[in-house]
Amino acid sequence: MSRRGWTMAAVLVPLLLLFAWVAFRSGPLAPTNVTVAQVETRRIAPAMFGIGTVEARYTQKVGPTAAGRVTMVAVDVGDMVKAGQLLAQIDPIDRDQRIDAAAGGTARSAALEQAAAALIADATARVALAKSQAERTEQLKKSGWVTNALVDQRRQELAAAQAGLVAAQANRGAAAMDSSRLGAERAALVEQRSNLRLVAPHAGLVVRRAVEPGTTVVAGQSVVEIIDPAQLWINARFDQTQSAGLAAGLPVRIALRSRPDAPISGTIERVEPMADALTEEVLAKARFTVTGTLPSIGELAEVTVALPAGAATLAVPNAAVHRVDGATGVWVIRDGDLDFVTVKLGVQDLGGWVQVLAGLAAGDRIVVHSAKALKASSRFSIVDALP
Repeated sequence: MSRRGWTMAAVLVPLLLLFAWVAFRSGPLAPTNVTVAQVETRRIAPAMFGIGTVEARYTQKVGPTAAGRVTMVAVDVGDMVKAGQLLAQIDPIDRDQRIDAAAGGTARSAALEQAAAALIADATARVALAKSQAERTEQLKKSGWVTNALVDQRRQELAAAQAGLVAAQANRGAAAMDSSRLGAERAALVEQRSNLRLVAPHAGLVVRRAVEPGTTVVAGQSVVEIIDPAQLWINARFDQTQSAGLAAGLPVRIALRSRPDAPISGTIERVEPMADALTEEVLAKARFTVTGTLPSIGELAEVTVALPAGAATLAVPNAAVHRVDGATGVWVIRDGDLDFVTVKLGVQDLGGWVQVLAGLAAGDRIVVHSAKALKASSRFSIVDALP
């Protein structure tokens, strides 16, 4: 070789050696950095996570029982009201005149009833007179002083007087029933008139003012909505596959979207018997008490339910579990080589540990994190932590 060739070889050989060293140390041929852990025996306290919204436990939708036009709304959203406080007023239209007409009809029926009572008294006197005359005529006939025709006449007069008494009594009953009917109609009109004055059924917070003055509403339409701010709960949804063990009375941890760093303690009030078949979720109500500013109705919240811890079993970090070719398992280090072992998993807790029911033994070294996806033939290097 010429001097020039020796010079080129002296330059290229170190470069090639440097390139090979870099490729095997930090390049594509370098071993994959991994962190490892051992399979432990510990008690897993399973937990489930759900999303819900803040709702009022009781909502009163106050509205009229008859159609009408709103003349006044006395409260606004955010106002605290007391039981019996005036909320809104509906135009009574002709109800006052109808009440007056019913009152006049009642007075007329009372007068007719008095007249019927006077007629009964008169008819009673006529019956007594006719009866006395008939008895006296019967006595005279026995002595031969009167004819049969006069006796029949007296009997007919008695029958007529008795019929007049019955008619007078019937008229009095009709007048009494008419008076009762008109009184009931007037009471109903008065009740309808009072129902047009909308008042708060309970003390609470006004959360919705549905209409404004001048709006015509129908029977049952809500004008103002009131809630009890002291009784709020979370309408939470949990995945059906993770809802085993969910029951009333379990403690929960609630993180509102408006205050994620200030979790609130609560309790599962009840689990709804009807699940959502479309979203495959179980519905539950979580009761809580908040101090200070009330959360907005409809605000999203994250609900975490901690279930009682079970017996001690084998467990691995959840990060160590992978799916390879459709199988669930972990990478186990055995004799310096990687071996993907299929495992059967159980419940997991919020600390990132998952229960291992089959496939591993206590003390097995497993890969927790790796810098890239692993294969059975991958070269690896164990480090304390990955960047």
